[in-house]
Amino acid sequence: MKGTPPPEFFSSFGQRPHLWVSTASASGFIVVASREVRSKCGPSATMGILDFVEDRPTPKAVYNWRVYTAAAVASWASCMIGYDSAFIGTTLALPSFVSEFKLNEMDPDHLALTKANIVSVYQAGAFFGSFGAYVSSYYLGRRKSLLIWAMVFILGAGMMLGANRERGLGLIIGGRVLAGLGIGASSNIVPIYISELSPPAVRGRLVGIYELGWQVGGLVGFWINYGLQETMAPSHTQWIIPFAVQLIPAGCLLIGALWMKESPRWLFTKGKREQAMANLCWVRNLPADDLYIIEEVAAIDSQIEHDRIHVGPGFWKPFAALKQRKVLWRFFLGGMLFLWQNGSGINAINYYSPTVFHSIGITGTSTGFLTTGIFGVVKTVVTVIWLLWLIDRLGRTKLLMIGAFGGSMCMWFIGAYIKIAGANASNPNAKLSSGGIAAIFFFYLWTAFYTPSWNGTPWVINSEMFSQNTRSLGQASAAANNWFWNFIVSRFTPQMFLTMGYGVYFFFASLMLLSIPFVYFLIPETKSIPLERMDDLFEIKPVRAAHAEMMERLKLEEVEFRHNAEGAHVSIEKMKNEDERNESV
Repeated sequence: MKGTPPPEFFSSFGQRPHLWVSTASASGFIVVASREVRSKCGPSATMGILDFVEDRPTPKAVYNWRVYTAAAVASWASCMIGYDSAFIGTTLALPSFVSEFKLNEMDPDHLALTKANIVSVYQAGAFFGSFGAYVSSYYLGRRKSLLIWAMVFILGAGMMLGANRERGLGLIIGGRVLAGLGIGASSNIVPIYISELSPPAVRGRLVGIYELGWQVGGLVGFWINYGLQETMAPSHTQWIIPFAVQLIPAGCLLIGALWMKESPRWLFTKGKREQAMANLCWVRNLPADDLYIIEEVAAIDSQIEHDRIHVGPGFWKPFAALKQRKVLWRFFLGGMLFLWQNGSGINAINYYSPTVFHSIGITGTSTGFLTTGIFGVVKTVVTVIWLLWLIDRLGRTKLLMIGAFGGSMCMWFIGAYIKIAGANASNPNAKLSSGGIAAIFFFYLWTAFYTPSWNGTPWVINSEMFSQNTRSLGQASAAANNWFWNFIVSRFTPQMFLTMGYGVYFFFASLMLLSIPFVYFLIPETKSIPLERMDDLFEIKPVRAAHAEMMERLKLEEVEFRHNAEGAHVSIEKMKNEDERNESV
């Protein structure tokens, strides 16, 4: 039958709809759970590279173009982030930029401070934008919030275009603060939005599109200044172009957000059930009385009711929930993931790639830009592999531990080479030794270990580990942690290279090793677990066995649910017929 079942129909199911009750009949809705349902469902796990493990039998219609397109459109925000993170380091090294703002006339300490300020005010803005997005997404929803913060970013990017020698660096610094606000807010909203739209089996893949957008933006940012250096004479226009390109992904996000649907889960929490059901059915490509929709809505209602009792409704209640040890613990885990991510050294490389390659022995502006561009290519290619196969097959925690160990070994080698060989860029005519070539190889190998592990996986975990009422605040906390540690690294990297030299690599290598026991003992695997069951997952001890036990519970509950559903079909049909006879009398 067509239409939207009333709330009591779904709420009668409890945590999962094990028991079927007469409200379905009284409401005029017939639930048919038969072999036809299973025939529409894809295999739960096969051996193809694009296949995945399902938490329950899922109609093929669920994996449709709408959910993938919504994730891709929202991920224009991550293109903004990736591009802004990548282009600034090489832009500051462009001879035209150096000449216009007289950077070559500054002493080393003043130059390091100036560069650090230009880069780090962006992270400072992003830190506050992360929390600003909690306010806007609570009151306005995910979609409208993205529209607002995209406009803030565009305003900041436009300000930067007004900078020149006469006006100084003030417009660039002020514009980067505003751009940072937009970036920080987007880094909060987009992973949540995609996660709330995603079927559990492909949630990692869909949130991974956000990470892919980050890498595509970064790829453009790494290569754009190499192209400008090779094809344009130094001029004001040469360095202004990379600043102007920021407007492209922001404009695409602004236009695309007009098409996007609001998150059904957010609408359910606001009591807008009719619109929520319409949006959920649209993104799942299923009717409201489909068994899959009924089960999903029952789980959402149960989670909302659970949060209403244990957290409470209202803007401030998630803050009050931090008094609960289990809630605070998850916030701590989410923030620490970004401490370890930034402790890998990735943002030192993103923002100061020319400095990093000079420390290994790469000389010349074009050569440094080319090496940086190849770094961007490696990251993008490996991200595609991570997105299509690794994240939803190998899982989150294994990736983190493998990436940390392999990346650490590469960092130890690079630091040891610089220490032993005394590599530096003081002699522009020096040739790169065989040891230097090996160091470059290990740098790219480090990229291959880091990218499919710590680059995007912390964002995936944080987008899915919180309950509905604390998810927005939890993601705000996680994003703020990312930008805080990002700020610390970007602010002090130039000074670290000046004072520590090769020790910078040993520092990052040590932090990567320390992250392994943290993940093994404290982070449960979350792949294929429904969002509404994360509370149960995090209560299982020991942590390393939590995922296997949770998946076993889900399988047993699914068997019981399907059994009860098939049995209820006959009784509900019978009650429906009796109701019709009574009405006719």
